[in-house]
Amino acid sequence: MTYGGWRRGDPPASRRFAEVGPLELELGGHLPQVQVAFETFGSPVQRDGRVVNAVLVEHALTGDAHVHGPAGPGQATSGWWDALVGPGRALDTDRWFVVSSNVLGGCQGTTGPSSEGPDGQPLGSRWPATTIRDQVEVERRLADLLGISCWAAVVGGSMGGMRALEWAVGWPERVGAALVLATGAAVTADQIGTQNAQIAAVTLDPAWHGGGYAAAGDFPVRGLSLARRLAHLTYRSEAELEERFGHSRQPGQGDLPAVQSYLDHQADKLVQRFDAGSYVALTGAMNTHDVGRGRGGVGPALNGVRVPLVVAGIDTDRLYPLRLQAEIAAQVPTCPELDVVASRFGHDGFLLESDAVAPLLRRTLDLSGAVG
Repeated sequence: MTYGGWRRGDPPASRRFAEVGPLELELGGHLPQVQVAFETFGSPVQRDGRVVNAVLVEHALTGDAHVHGPAGPGQATSGWWDALVGPGRALDTDRWFVVSSNVLGGCQGTTGPSSEGPDGQPLGSRWPATTIRDQVEVERRLADLLGISCWAAVVGGSMGGMRALEWAVGWPERVGAALVLATGAAVTADQIGTQNAQIAAVTLDPAWHGGGYAAAGDFPVRGLSLARRLAHLTYRSEAELEERFGHSRQPGQGDLPAVQSYLDHQADKLVQRFDAGSYVALTGAMNTHDVGRGRGGVGPALNGVRVPLVVAGIDTDRLYPLRLQAEIAAQVPTCPELDVVASRFGHDGFLLESDAVAPLLRRTLDLSGAVG
Protein backbone atom coordinates (compact mmCIF):
# COMPACT_ATOMS: atom_id res chain seq x y z
CA MET A 1 0.00 0.00 0.00
CA THR A 2 1.27 3.47 -0.87
CA TYR A 3 0.77 6.16 1.73
CA GLY A 4 0.71 9.89 1.17
CA GLY A 5 -0.73 11.77 -1.81
CA TRP A 6 2.61 13.51 -2.31
CA ARG A 7 4.01 10.23 -3.67
CA ARG A 8 1.28 9.43 -6.16
CA GLY A 9 0.69 10.63 -9.70
CA ASP A 10 1.89 13.70 -11.50
CA PRO A 11 1.57 17.23 -10.10
CA PRO A 12 -1.67 18.95 -11.12
CA ALA A 13 -1.36 21.09 -14.21
CA SER A 14 -2.22 24.18 -12.17
CA ARG A 15 0.57 23.64 -9.66
CA ARG A 16 3.74 25.63 -10.26
CA PHE A 17 7.10 25.63 -8.54
CA ALA A 18 9.59 28.33 -7.60
CA GLU A 19 13.12 28.17 -6.21
CA VAL A 20 13.59 30.77 -3.49
CA GLY A 21 17.20 30.06 -2.56
CA PRO A 22 18.94 28.98 0.66
CA LEU A 23 17.28 29.76 3.96
CA GLU A 24 18.80 30.55 7.34
CA LEU A 25 16.19 29.50 9.88
CA GLU A 26 15.00 31.47 12.89
CA LEU A 27 16.07 28.78 15.38
CA GLY A 28 19.51 28.38 13.86
CA GLY A 29 19.16 25.70 11.20
CA HIS A 30 19.89 26.01 7.49
CA LEU A 31 18.27 24.75 4.28
CA PRO A 32 20.60 24.90 1.25
CA GLN A 33 17.74 25.33 -1.21
CA VAL A 34 13.99 25.78 -0.86
CA GLN A 35 11.37 25.00 -3.50
CA VAL A 36 7.83 26.33 -3.15
CA ALA A 37 4.75 24.83 -4.76
CA PHE A 38 1.99 27.31 -5.46
CA GLU A 39 -1.17 27.88 -7.45
CA THR A 40 -2.63 31.11 -8.78
CA PHE A 41 -6.19 31.97 -9.76
CA GLY A 42 -7.31 35.00 -11.70
CA SER A 43 -5.08 37.55 -13.40
CA PRO A 44 -2.76 40.19 -11.96
CA VAL A 45 -3.66 43.83 -12.53
CA GLN A 46 -0.78 46.26 -12.72
CA ARG A 47 -0.77 49.99 -12.04
CA ASP A 48 2.37 52.07 -12.17
CA GLY A 49 4.36 48.86 -12.51
CA ARG A 50 2.85 47.28 -9.38
CA VAL A 51 0.47 44.34 -9.00
CA VAL A 52 -2.43 45.84 -7.06
CA ASN A 53 -4.96 43.00 -6.79
CA ALA A 54 -2.94 40.10 -5.32
CA VAL A 55 -4.38 38.20 -2.34
CA LEU A 56 -2.43 35.58 -0.41
CA VAL A 57 -4.59 32.76 0.98
CA GLU A 58 -2.94 30.83 3.81
CA HIS A 59 -3.74 27.16 4.43
CA ALA A 60 -3.89 25.36 7.79
CA LEU A 61 -1.89 22.39 9.08
CA THR A 62 -2.86 19.69 6.58
CA GLY A 63 -3.92 21.98 3.74
CA ASP A 64 -2.02 22.79 0.57
CA ALA A 65 -1.88 25.25 -2.31
CA HIS A 66 -5.08 23.89 -3.86
CA VAL A 67 -7.53 26.41 -2.40
CA HIS A 68 -9.87 26.34 -5.40
CA GLY A 69 -10.90 23.77 -8.00
CA PRO A 70 -11.70 20.06 -8.21
CA ALA A 71 -9.58 17.10 -7.23
CA GLY A 72 -7.61 15.57 -10.06
CA PRO A 73 -4.43 13.70 -11.03
CA GLY A 74 -1.86 14.28 -8.29
CA GLN A 75 -4.38 16.30 -6.26
CA ALA A 76 -6.23 14.12 -3.77
CA THR A 77 -8.71 16.75 -2.59
CA SER A 78 -10.83 19.52 -4.04
CA GLY A 79 -10.07 23.12 -3.14
CA TRP A 80 -10.14 23.46 0.62
CA TRP A 81 -11.88 26.88 0.48
CA ASP A 82 -13.64 26.33 -2.83
CA ALA A 83 -16.95 27.75 -1.61
CA LEU A 84 -15.23 31.08 -0.95
CA VAL A 85 -12.68 31.33 -3.77
CA GLY A 86 -13.59 31.44 -7.44
CA PRO A 87 -15.53 33.42 -10.02
CA GLY A 88 -18.38 35.33 -8.40
CA ARG A 89 -17.52 34.12 -4.88
CA ALA A 90 -16.41 36.18 -1.89
CA LEU A 91 -12.83 36.09 -3.14
CA ASP A 92 -13.80 36.66 -6.75
CA THR A 93 -11.07 35.41 -9.08
CA ASP A 94 -12.54 37.52 -11.87
CA ARG A 95 -11.38 40.54 -9.83
CA TRP A 96 -8.56 39.32 -7.60
CA PHE A 97 -5.28 37.58 -8.34
CA VAL A 98 -5.29 34.81 -5.73
CA VAL A 99 -2.05 33.12 -4.71
CA SER A 100 -1.87 30.08 -2.45
CA SER A 101 1.37 28.26 -1.69
CA ASN A 102 2.19 25.04 0.10
CA VAL A 103 3.90 25.91 3.36
CA LEU A 104 7.58 25.33 4.17
CA GLY A 105 7.82 21.83 5.67
CA GLY A 106 4.76 20.63 3.78
CA CYS A 107 4.43 17.60 1.54
CA GLN A 108 2.63 18.93 -1.52
CA GLY A 109 5.57 20.23 -3.52
CA THR A 110 7.30 22.60 -1.10
CA THR A 111 10.57 21.58 0.53
CA GLY A 112 9.88 19.47 3.61
CA PRO A 113 11.02 16.32 5.43
CA SER A 114 10.08 14.08 2.49
CA SER A 115 12.21 16.16 0.07
CA GLU A 116 15.53 14.80 -1.13
CA GLY A 117 18.70 15.97 0.52
CA PRO A 118 22.03 16.50 -1.30
CA ASP A 119 22.65 12.75 -1.11
CA GLY A 120 19.43 11.95 -2.96
CA GLN A 121 17.79 10.49 0.16
CA PRO A 122 14.74 11.98 1.92
CA LEU A 123 15.75 14.53 4.53
CA GLY A 124 13.69 12.73 7.18
CA SER A 125 15.38 13.05 10.56
CA ARG A 126 17.72 15.71 9.16
CA TRP A 127 14.86 18.19 8.76
CA PRO A 128 15.63 21.19 11.00
CA ALA A 129 13.18 22.91 13.34
CA THR A 130 11.22 25.62 11.52
CA THR A 131 8.85 28.35 12.70
CA ILE A 132 5.89 30.34 11.48
CA ARG A 133 8.28 33.20 10.69
CA ASP A 134 10.35 30.89 8.51
CA GLN A 135 7.18 29.99 6.63
CA VAL A 136 6.37 33.67 6.07
CA GLU A 137 9.91 34.40 4.91
CA VAL A 138 9.50 31.77 2.19
CA GLU A 139 6.18 33.37 1.19
CA ARG A 140 7.85 36.80 1.08
CA ARG A 141 10.46 35.47 -1.34
CA LEU A 142 7.75 33.92 -3.49
CA ALA A 143 5.98 37.30 -3.59
CA ASP A 144 9.23 38.89 -4.80
CA LEU A 145 9.54 36.33 -7.59
CA LEU A 146 5.94 36.97 -8.63
CA GLY A 147 6.54 40.73 -8.71
CA ILE A 148 4.16 41.40 -5.81
CA SER A 149 5.53 44.22 -3.66
CA CYS A 150 2.37 44.48 -1.55
CA TRP A 151 -0.50 42.07 -1.06
CA ALA A 152 -3.91 43.66 -1.25
CA ALA A 153 -4.78 41.23 1.54
CA VAL A 154 -3.43 38.21 3.40
CA VAL A 155 -6.13 35.89 4.74
CA GLY A 156 -6.13 32.63 6.66
CA GLY A 157 -7.43 30.55 9.53
CA SER A 158 -5.78 28.36 12.17
CA MET A 159 -2.10 27.91 11.20
CA GLY A 160 -2.91 30.09 8.18
CA GLY A 161 -4.17 32.76 10.56
CA MET A 162 -0.82 32.64 12.38
CA ARG A 163 0.94 33.48 9.13
CA ALA A 164 -1.56 36.20 8.24
CA LEU A 165 -0.92 37.82 11.63
CA GLU A 166 2.84 37.41 11.26
CA TRP A 167 2.66 39.18 7.90
CA ALA A 168 0.78 42.09 9.49
CA VAL A 169 3.26 42.36 12.37
CA GLY A 170 6.51 41.60 10.57
CA TRP A 171 5.94 42.96 7.05
CA PRO A 172 3.29 45.71 7.42
CA GLU A 173 4.53 47.64 4.39
CA ARG A 174 3.68 44.63 2.23
CA VAL A 175 0.10 44.02 3.40
CA GLY A 176 -2.96 46.14 2.56
CA ALA A 177 -5.25 44.33 5.02
CA ALA A 178 -5.45 40.97 6.78
CA LEU A 179 -8.07 38.49 7.92
CA VAL A 180 -6.95 36.61 11.03
CA LEU A 181 -9.37 33.77 11.72
CA ALA A 182 -9.59 31.10 14.44
CA THR A 183 -6.08 31.52 15.80
CA GLY A 184 -4.10 33.28 18.53
CA ALA A 185 -1.18 35.65 18.91
CA ALA A 186 0.92 33.00 20.67
CA VAL A 187 0.62 29.28 21.30
CA THR A 188 -0.98 28.32 24.62
CA ALA A 189 0.08 25.65 27.09
CA ASP A 190 -3.08 23.71 26.24
CA GLN A 191 -2.22 23.74 22.53
CA ILE A 192 1.39 22.73 23.18
CA GLY A 193 0.20 19.84 25.32
CA THR A 194 -2.35 18.64 22.79
CA GLN A 195 0.03 19.03 19.87
CA ASN A 196 2.96 17.37 21.64
CA ALA A 197 0.70 14.39 22.31
CA GLN A 198 0.12 14.17 18.56
CA ILE A 199 3.84 14.44 17.84
CA ALA A 200 4.50 11.67 20.37
CA ALA A 201 1.87 9.46 18.73
CA VAL A 202 3.85 9.63 15.49
CA THR A 203 7.39 9.52 16.82
CA LEU A 204 6.73 6.64 19.25
CA ASP A 205 5.49 4.44 16.40
CA PRO A 206 8.30 1.89 15.77
CA ALA A 207 7.87 2.57 12.05
CA TRP A 208 9.03 6.16 12.58
CA HIS A 209 12.67 5.01 12.66
CA GLY A 210 13.83 8.27 14.21
CA GLY A 211 12.33 10.13 11.26
CA GLY A 212 14.13 7.94 8.71
CA TYR A 213 11.12 5.79 7.82
CA ALA A 214 11.37 6.47 4.08
CA ALA A 215 14.96 5.27 3.91
CA ALA A 216 13.89 2.21 5.91
CA GLY A 217 11.04 1.53 3.46
CA ASP A 218 8.48 2.01 6.20
CA PHE A 219 5.73 4.48 7.22
CA PRO A 220 4.32 5.22 10.72
CA VAL A 221 0.72 4.51 9.77
CA ARG A 222 -0.49 3.78 13.28
CA GLY A 223 1.19 6.84 14.77
CA LEU A 224 -0.09 9.28 12.17
CA SER A 225 -3.57 7.75 12.39
CA LEU A 226 -3.63 8.20 16.15
CA ALA A 227 -2.33 11.77 15.86
CA ARG A 228 -5.14 12.61 13.47
CA ARG A 229 -7.76 11.12 15.79
CA LEU A 230 -6.46 13.22 18.68
CA ALA A 231 -6.36 16.34 16.53
CA HIS A 232 -9.80 15.86 15.03
CA LEU A 233 -11.38 15.76 18.46
CA THR A 234 -10.01 19.27 19.04
CA TYR A 235 -11.26 20.45 15.63
CA ARG A 236 -14.92 19.66 16.29
CA SER A 237 -17.19 20.65 19.16
CA GLU A 238 -18.40 18.35 21.92
CA ALA A 239 -22.00 19.35 21.17
CA GLU A 240 -21.71 18.41 17.49
CA LEU A 241 -20.19 15.01 18.25
CA GLU A 242 -22.91 14.28 20.80
CA GLU A 243 -25.66 15.40 18.41
CA ARG A 244 -24.30 13.39 15.49
CA PHE A 245 -23.22 10.22 17.26
CA GLY A 246 -24.15 10.07 20.93
CA HIS A 247 -23.93 6.44 22.07
CA SER A 248 -24.90 5.03 18.66
CA ARG A 249 -23.13 2.09 17.06
CA GLN A 250 -21.96 1.78 13.49
CA PRO A 251 -24.26 -0.48 11.42
CA GLY A 252 -22.49 -3.50 9.99
CA GLN A 253 -19.40 -3.04 12.18
CA GLY A 254 -20.34 -5.06 15.21
CA ASP A 255 -20.23 -3.10 18.44
CA LEU A 256 -18.06 -0.25 17.09
CA PRO A 257 -19.19 3.17 18.37
CA ALA A 258 -20.22 5.43 15.50
CA VAL A 259 -17.91 8.21 16.67
CA GLN A 260 -14.98 5.80 16.59
CA SER A 261 -15.83 4.82 13.03
CA TYR A 262 -15.95 8.52 12.13
CA LEU A 263 -12.51 9.17 13.63
CA ASP A 264 -11.12 6.06 11.92
CA HIS A 265 -12.38 7.41 8.61
CA GLN A 266 -10.76 10.81 9.18
CA ALA A 267 -7.48 9.13 10.10
CA ASP A 268 -7.52 6.88 7.05
CA LYS A 269 -8.10 9.84 4.74
CA LEU A 270 -5.15 11.76 6.14
CA VAL A 271 -2.75 8.82 6.03
CA GLN A 272 -3.51 8.43 2.32
CA ARG A 273 -2.49 12.00 1.45
CA PHE A 274 -0.10 13.39 4.08
CA ASP A 275 3.47 12.80 5.14
CA ALA A 276 4.13 11.90 8.77
CA GLY A 277 7.32 13.96 8.80
CA SER A 278 5.45 17.02 7.61
CA TYR A 279 2.81 16.47 10.28
CA VAL A 280 5.49 16.45 12.98
CA ALA A 281 7.41 19.40 11.49
CA LEU A 282 4.38 21.66 11.01
CA THR A 283 2.91 20.79 14.40
CA GLY A 284 6.28 21.64 15.91
CA ALA A 285 6.28 24.96 14.05
CA MET A 286 2.88 25.82 15.51
CA ASN A 287 4.31 25.07 18.96
CA THR A 288 6.77 27.96 18.43
CA HIS A 289 4.14 30.51 17.39
CA ASP A 290 4.57 33.83 19.23
CA VAL A 291 4.27 37.17 17.42
CA GLY A 292 5.84 38.83 20.45
CA ARG A 293 9.11 36.87 20.36
CA GLY A 294 11.95 39.35 19.99
CA ARG A 295 9.47 42.23 19.77
CA GLY A 296 9.00 43.02 23.44
CA GLY A 297 6.11 40.61 23.96
CA VAL A 298 2.68 40.03 22.47
CA GLY A 299 1.22 43.32 23.69
CA PRO A 300 3.80 45.64 22.08
CA ALA A 301 3.78 43.56 18.89
CA LEU A 302 0.00 43.84 18.54
CA ASN A 303 -0.11 47.49 19.67
CA GLY A 304 2.24 48.32 16.82
CA VAL A 305 0.10 46.86 14.04
CA ARG A 306 -0.97 49.49 11.50
CA VAL A 307 -2.41 47.13 8.91
CA PRO A 308 -6.25 47.08 8.85
CA LEU A 309 -7.19 43.82 10.55
CA VAL A 310 -10.37 41.77 10.60
CA VAL A 311 -10.20 39.32 13.51
CA ALA A 312 -12.76 36.56 13.90
CA GLY A 313 -13.28 33.43 15.95
CA ILE A 314 -15.66 30.48 16.17
CA ASP A 315 -17.96 30.47 19.19
CA THR A 316 -17.59 26.69 19.75
CA ASP A 317 -13.83 26.48 19.08
CA ARG A 318 -12.16 24.57 21.90
CA LEU A 319 -8.70 24.51 20.28
CA TYR A 320 -8.48 28.28 19.67
CA PRO A 321 -11.15 29.65 22.03
CA LEU A 322 -12.64 33.09 21.48
CA ARG A 323 -10.57 34.64 24.25
CA LEU A 324 -7.50 34.30 22.00
CA GLN A 325 -9.05 36.26 19.14
CA ALA A 326 -10.45 38.76 21.66
CA GLU A 327 -6.89 39.34 22.88
CA ILE A 328 -5.78 40.22 19.35
CA ALA A 329 -8.78 42.41 18.60
CA ALA A 330 -8.43 44.33 21.87
CA GLN A 331 -4.75 45.15 21.34
CA VAL A 332 -4.56 45.87 17.60
CA PRO A 333 -5.42 49.55 17.03
CA THR A 334 -6.71 48.90 13.50
CA CYS A 335 -9.26 46.26 14.56
CA PRO A 336 -12.49 47.91 15.72
CA GLU A 337 -14.07 44.75 17.13
CA LEU A 338 -14.01 40.98 17.32
CA ASP A 339 -16.24 39.16 14.84
CA VAL A 340 -17.83 35.95 16.13
CA VAL A 341 -18.88 33.15 13.80
CA ALA A 342 -21.64 30.98 15.24
CA SER A 343 -21.08 27.32 14.38
CA ARG A 344 -21.85 23.85 15.68
CA PHE A 345 -18.61 22.57 14.13
CA GLY A 346 -16.01 23.98 16.51
CA HIS A 347 -12.60 24.96 15.11
CA ASP A 348 -13.45 23.53 11.69
CA GLY A 349 -16.09 26.25 11.38
CA PHE A 350 -13.50 28.43 9.65
CA LEU A 351 -13.54 25.90 6.81
CA LEU A 352 -17.22 24.97 6.87
CA GLU A 353 -19.18 28.15 7.66
CA SER A 354 -18.80 29.71 4.23
CA ASP A 355 -21.86 31.96 4.51
CA ALA A 356 -20.49 33.53 7.69
CA VAL A 357 -16.86 33.79 6.54
CA ALA A 358 -17.72 35.32 3.15
CA PRO A 359 -18.64 38.77 4.57
CA LEU A 360 -15.40 38.79 6.57
CA LEU A 361 -13.43 38.20 3.39
CA ARG A 362 -15.30 40.93 1.53
CA ARG A 363 -14.76 43.41 4.36
CA THR A 364 -11.05 42.61 4.45
CA LEU A 365 -10.77 43.28 0.73
CA ASP A 366 -12.69 46.55 1.12
CA LEU A 367 -10.34 47.65 3.91
CA SER A 368 -7.32 46.97 1.71
CA GLY A 369 -8.17 49.96 -0.43
CA ALA A 370 -7.24 47.94 -3.51
CA VAL A 371 -9.54 47.63 -6.48
CA GLY A 372 -9.75 44.11 -7.79
